[in-house]
Amino acid sequence: MAERTVGWGQAYFGPDLAEFAVRVVQSEITNRSEEEVSMSWVKSACVGFVRACVVTVVSMLVPAVWAAAVTVAIWWAGNPWSWIPLVVLACVGTLALSRPVCQMVRSLVAKWTSTVIPAGYLEVGPVTQMSTGYWWNGTSYSRTSKEAREDQELRLRFKDPANWRDLRFIAIAPFTAGLVAAIPPAGVVAGVLGFSQSVPLVGVLGLVVAIGSAPYAWRPIEPVAVRFLRPSAAMALADRVDELTAQRADTTVAQAAEIRRIERDLHDGAQARLVVLGLSLATAEKLMETDPAQARALLREARVGAATSLTELRELVRGINPPVLNERGLVDAVRALAMDSPLETEVSAEVELRLDPPIESALYFGIAELLTNAIKHAHAARAHISIARDDTAIVVEVEDNGRGGAEVSAEGGLAGLRRRLAVFDGTLDLTSPAGGPTRARMTVPCE
Repeated sequence: MAERTVGWGQAYFGPDLAEFAVRVVQSEITNRSEEEVSMSWVKSACVGFVRACVVTVVSMLVPAVWAAAVTVAIWWAGNPWSWIPLVVLACVGTLALSRPVCQMVRSLVAKWTSTVIPAGYLEVGPVTQMSTGYWWNGTSYSRTSKEAREDQELRLRFKDPANWRDLRFIAIAPFTAGLVAAIPPAGVVAGVLGFSQSVPLVGVLGLVVAIGSAPYAWRPIEPVAVRFLRPSAAMALADRVDELTAQRADTTVAQAAEIRRIERDLHDGAQARLVVLGLSLATAEKLMETDPAQARALLREARVGAATSLTELRELVRGINPPVLNERGLVDAVRALAMDSPLETEVSAEVELRLDPPIESALYFGIAELLTNAIKHAHAARAHISIARDDTAIVVEVEDNGRGGAEVSAEGGLAGLRRRLAVFDGTLDLTSPAGGPTRARMTVPCE
């Protein structure tokens, strides 16, 4: 590039002026690169210093409680009984701060490094009102639902193994991530004291240590939090067992409800029409010789009834598992569903793909439910469905232009859809601000 510039400049301005211009341009580019690197370092140092201060404060909260207790106890050294209430208060403060501190650390790590650390706490189960008026929380009865939940939360606090994990973390964090994160603020304090006490060497060294360590001092909080706050293998296994137990119960309930729906549709629809069809044929058979015209009319009605029954049976079969889904796959089945939908629906799919039948069925009926919600609740006019597959999962997104405000309630259809996807380790993410649009993202892992 420089040789071309020199050659072009020699043709118009002479060799000396051309070489001088190239040197000026290269020097300007070098200066700009150095300025960008310098500004990036300054920004990193400032952000790192703030984060180091935050990590120091958060990790030193519990040691500060114990330091305050020890200080007060030393001050009351003349009274030997002063240690007992102070130790009790310090223990209560430690228990009260353990979970908030750990939750704060998880939030900071997720925000700064995008590393999500599962909490793994035992969840409060539902409470049920009995016929006697009392509320049952799984272990005891209470007069009100609030008392039942509070009693259940208190019991979980004592038997949750995650509490011991939190206590272990707040005991280890101050001596690992806390000490390292305290280097930049300690360096600033040393620098200020050094200059104020007319010891410039100490001040300069303190500021150099603070600036040099600021971009890195907060980083040990991530590996320490991942190591000591992550649920253990036994806790993860117990959570998985509970999740699978809940999924099995949901699947059993869903299957029973589906069987009842099919039975009701057959009894009230096709079966009733077939009974009427049999009576019409028997009557036509008796009238064939005495009143042929009436017999032919009954046969025409029977033919119409037979066609209607066949249509109802086809609709029932389509509701159980659409034939197009078995024959053509998920993409073509969704396109057929979009054509039958009253919404102006666009379907985009990167590739034609075939999945296991249970996964295809879950995704198909999930899309159908989302479209139904868009029509019934969001009053949407248009919808867009995208189906894509990457190396690890199948991703289906459904977006409508409705009024938004959709929520996943405990007993709603979206919660049921989320449970059905969870059977395949799938997830449902919903974004629905007031005024729309509503975006639903279904993700199911697959090879």
